[in-house]
Amino acid sequence: MNYLSVENLSKAYGDKPLFNNISFGIDQGQKVALVGINGAGKSTLMKIIMSLEVADEGEIAINQQVKLAYVHQNPVFDANLSIYQTVFSDSSNETLQVMEAYQKAMINAQAGKDNADELNGLMEKMDALQAWDYEYQVKEVLGKLGLHDTALPVGNLSGGQRKRVALAKAILEKPDLLLLDEPTNHLDLATIEWLEDYLAKANLSIFMVTHDRYFLEKVTNEILELDAGKIFRYTGNYSYFLDKKAERREIEATEQEKAKSLYKKELDWIRRQPKARGTKAKYRIDAFEETKEKAFQKKEEREIELQVSSQRLGSKIIEIEKLSKSYDGQKFIDNFSYTFKKGDKIGIVGPNGAGKTTFLNLITGMLQPDAGNIEIGQTTAFGYYRQEESSFDEEKRLLDIVKEVAEVVTLAGGSTITASQFLNKFGFPPKQQHTPIAKLSGGERRRLQLLMVLIKNPNFLILDEPTNDLDIMTLNTLEEFLDGFPGCLIIVSHDRYFMDRLVDHLFVFQGQGKIKDFPGNYTDLREWEKEQEAINAAKKQEEKEKATQKPKEVKSNSQKASYKQKQEFKKVQEKISSLEDKKSSLVEKINQGTEDHEELMEWSNTIQAITEELEDLEFRWLELSELDDIMD
Repeated sequence: MNYLSVENLSKAYGDKPLFNNISFGIDQGQKVALVGINGAGKSTLMKIIMSLEVADEGEIAINQQVKLAYVHQNPVFDANLSIYQTVFSDSSNETLQVMEAYQKAMINAQAGKDNADELNGLMEKMDALQAWDYEYQVKEVLGKLGLHDTALPVGNLSGGQRKRVALAKAILEKPDLLLLDEPTNHLDLATIEWLEDYLAKANLSIFMVTHDRYFLEKVTNEILELDAGKIFRYTGNYSYFLDKKAERREIEATEQEKAKSLYKKELDWIRRQPKARGTKAKYRIDAFEETKEKAFQKKEEREIELQVSSQRLGSKIIEIEKLSKSYDGQKFIDNFSYTFKKGDKIGIVGPNGAGKTTFLNLITGMLQPDAGNIEIGQTTAFGYYRQEESSFDEEKRLLDIVKEVAEVVTLAGGSTITASQFLNKFGFPPKQQHTPIAKLSGGERRRLQLLMVLIKNPNFLILDEPTNDLDIMTLNTLEEFLDGFPGCLIIVSHDRYFMDRLVDHLFVFQGQGKIKDFPGNYTDLREWEKEQEAINAAKKQEEKEKATQKPKEVKSNSQKASYKQKQEFKKVQEKISSLEDKKSSLVEKINQGTEDHEELMEWSNTIQAITEELEDLEFRWLELSELDDIMD
């Protein structure tokens, strides 16, 4: 079944065409990613599909039977609503609608209204939709996305938190087709891994824009590349896309060389014909023009070069001794020490709010520690790329912004180039350099921000989420540059591919101010964590097996239960009965309903805790029941 159809779509901004006459479709079960360089028109295409922008030509057709959800790159909500209210506002989810109708009917019944038939009908719908379990699903999704305090107003949230709210809203609506614009931006690694696993297994179709290469590899089964205004389709994941794109480039290069050779021959033929003679074969002249166009077709793909010099590092770089920092009684860094060495390439990982950015601001002197010392070497020159987008004068030209920092740039090896030439190496051609900053795309602004950091020739680079909004081509070039960077490097990033390629070891922020210095990259850390989880699970299983063997040993020595075991058996029975009554009471409350969503969540949490406790008690009851005379 076809879910989405794009036919002969075209869009341009002024004299800058984004795409021309493109067509594609998305069918049931397809998980499609759209890739391309910054400024190619990926987000614009997504907005046109969602009717947030209008195409110049062409049509978008969405199957009316398909439920659609869209997660904007920078979602905006009513600031006065709570997280919980926002997630379920304007929801088309049938299960939620039935739940809300049931809760209202229960309130009316409690107020004395005779609505027994309405209640019975809604209860049947609740059973059919398995709505009684829906609160558990809500809790899981909100918890995995780090939205624990659902009473918080959305207006108090950061951009990253609003992105999580948008994802939760879209997932819980259970759409048939999910559209995602940079879904991993501003998410921590644990959340990305959960989202990646969820989308890979979910029975839905996906159309997304993302630069996360591990995400592309695991989730997608088809990739669309928007290149030079055209769409190229690759049926496979990211690895397949890389192989086939390279093949396409080789074929195009070969065809262009053949066209150039043919052009020379045809040009010679054209020149030898008398100008006044009208017997030239028209078809051959037309073919000559086509050959000329193909031979000299220009590619829009940028060739970015990162070649900047870095100042020499002395023997003393940064020495951190017993560093501590807290806010409002919460420890972010507790008694941390480290001495940086030449060539250090360190990744920083940990959940959002663990203190990663605080640590960077302490190193660069933007914050002062509560305790401890940070000594900076005299030759250490910082280049700090911040997670927040730099603010530029929107009216100023791109070239003027760069010239304010440096008219001339020193490259690796000592040679110098002009600011305009440096911009060209960063993928900003001369024509674009004279346009206002306001016309740059999100990815182009991030590339300019990176340029403004590197133009100062730092020898200690700090990159806080440098991969956000950068296209895959820019990321590959940046990785090559950083891989050979002679100075020190600190990276905070949710891009696992980026981290794996570049870092030697990690600072793992574990919470409560604890920072673990781990030798290895992110994949090494995840493998180590899995090993530790397996070891801990094995220990728990071993302890459980010992506990189950102990009563059997007692029975072999003495077939009769002791007085102490009889008393324990009696208490276990009473506790089980009490907990079952409590659980039944809570289930009844949930069935009766309430408009207080927070109260519903609290009841659901309590039921889950009771269920876990009952499992342990029932297991102990079975152990004791095997003893003789236990009932006496």
